[in-house]
Amino acid sequence: MVLLTEKKLPTQEILQKALDGKRITPEEAYTLYMEGDFLEMQYVAREIRNRFNKPGIASYTAFRVVNYTNYCNVECSFCSFMDEINSNQGYVLTKDQVLKKMEEAISIGAEQMFFQGGVYPEIPFDYYLDILSSVKNTFGKHIHIRGFSPVELMNMEKITGLPLEEILTQLKQAGLDSVPGAGAEILTERMRYILSPKKATPQEWVRVMETCHKMGLKGSANIVWGSEETRWEVIEHLNLIRELQDRTHGFLSFIPWTFQKQTKKFYVRNVPAQEYLKVLALCRIFFDNIPHIETSLMVLGQGVGQIALQSGADDISSIVIEENVLKSYGIKTEERVKQFLIESGFFPVKRDFDYNYLY
Repeated sequence: MVLLTEKKLPTQEILQKALDGKRITPEEAYTLYMEGDFLEMQYVAREIRNRFNKPGIASYTAFRVVNYTNYCNVECSFCSFMDEINSNQGYVLTKDQVLKKMEEAISIGAEQMFFQGGVYPEIPFDYYLDILSSVKNTFGKHIHIRGFSPVELMNMEKITGLPLEEILTQLKQAGLDSVPGAGAEILTERMRYILSPKKATPQEWVRVMETCHKMGLKGSANIVWGSEETRWEVIEHLNLIRELQDRTHGFLSFIPWTFQKQTKKFYVRNVPAQEYLKVLALCRIFFDNIPHIETSLMVLGQGVGQIALQSGADDISSIVIEENVLKSYGIKTEERVKQFLIESGFFPVKRDFDYNYLY
């Protein structure tokens, strides 16, 4: 397949290289980010998307977010969800409260739980095991539980003194099915210091995710940008994810989204829709080893989401029930999701967290 027959610009040569099935370098990805023509990148990303996935379909899922606590000692500069430990203003959900939330979700067809919260060392490890096993025993082994960011798992290492492999073994036995690559944002040392000096370093994040993957816990990865990061730092982040995926093949999908303004102390710039779509297309072109690219309707909205499905994305990462951390622009009902995908030019297919198509 040939992008253009006439003499090509350097960016077109890079895109042709990707169309020919060859891996582009981080330096080439940076060139595309800086100089690439969006419409040409969109075309190439769509072609590559259609090689990974059936061209005529787009997928969606349904899950409930259960934030078990908002007490947190990490104190990310961009987060307004957390309450300081000992403030007496936060909460820790009881087992019965979690079960009630999942009962409500299952009644409307969301048979998956995204279990995540703040880093609160006062919660004993048995709390997590009890919640996971109770959800499975109450509603059935088919309920998929995705849970715990790397920084939460590191907290469990600290409070138990156990190696991560043992922690993951016990969590899996209790009912954990997969993990999110959450808490990544921008994985460079400079941006980690700006985001939260107390958060996992890039090396720690990679260590935890690599261990999860080797223990059979697959999941997703993401990038969140739109602050003080440089464009090269965006590429550094993508390359770190791609190199980890080369070793583990544990990421089933990648989700790019942008920061929302939550606190006064964290700078957020407006990322134009064109830049978001260009980065999404770049992700599809760059990640020759991750099968799915998701666009987040919840964060970016439906208008941008429709174009994203023509720019390399094959999934809309919705329906999300009870998002507490971010302002949600997503779709709330399965009927509307199907209508949205049909209006976008695709046959809608429901899938689970592991990308098994359900119908």
